[in-house]
Amino acid sequence: MDIQDLGGPIAVAIVVLVLVIVIYLSVRVVNEYARLVVFRFGRTSESLVKGPGIVFLIPIVDRPVGVDLREQFVEVPSQTTITRDNAPINIDFLIYWRIADPLASVVKVNNFSGALQGVATTTLRAVIGDILLDEVLSKREQINEVLRAKLDEVTERWGGKVTTVEIREITPPRDVQEAMNRQLSAERTRRAVITESEGTRQAAINVAEGQKQSEILKAEGDRQAAILRAEGFSQALQRIFQAASGVDQKTMALQYLDALKALGAGSATKFVIPMEFTRLMEPFRGYIEQGLGSDVGGSQPAR
Repeated sequence: MDIQDLGGPIAVAIVVLVLVIVIYLSVRVVNEYARLVVFRFGRTSESLVKGPGIVFLIPIVDRPVGVDLREQFVEVPSQTTITRDNAPINIDFLIYWRIADPLASVVKVNNFSGALQGVATTTLRAVIGDILLDEVLSKREQINEVLRAKLDEVTERWGGKVTTVEIREITPPRDVQEAMNRQLSAERTRRAVITESEGTRQAAINVAEGQKQSEILKAEGDRQAAILRAEGFSQALQRIFQAASGVDQKTMALQYLDALKALGAGSATKFVIPMEFTRLMEPFRGYIEQGLGSDVGGSQPAR
């Protein structure tokens, strides 16, 4: 085959290769989470921020720079800071951020992540320097929010957005840790003593309440018994009264005569007779006078 015959296919192949290179350089597929900032002859603008989808570029003229819009994090290593009361502590934390303005993140800062980490260390020292040690240990959430607000204010001009700041660990000095351990032990001892005293007090209250209830029940029982005795005595009196009301005067006089008979059988020489006895003996006067008259031969007894 002649060289001239091979010239045609080679030229076609070269043209196809050039077209492939041009298409490769001029066509980009941008993902949903990314953007392309296109520099055209070294200049760019908001209109040259492309994506997502298929983006067409001018080869040699356009230079694209990719920007990731997904949320990312920066790990700030342990930093030694001085609190307001001159206590050195070590703090390490995480910063979560994302790009809000792709154009500014490319044009206004060279390395957003590195710049953010550098600003975070200086901001941390400034924030901790205004807080006492006890507040640093107890107000971690407030410190996180203050750091986030300050870092977000600085990075806003770089087109970034600080979403969260999380302090992972705060390490106080050894002597402070020992004092904290002693304080914690004393607090636990205090709580144990309080709990024990509360238990003792509650037990004493329970005992006193039990005794009180026992005395109340005993008094209630005595009262009920007294009421029952009184009711029984009252019923007995009523029965005696009912029985006495059925006894006539003659029956009472006979009872008195039996009593006098018993007295006469005794050795006593003096007797006290109630006045009521004379009234009871009135019905028997006639019988007594008749008996006495028959004994003296029918003479009338003197009145």
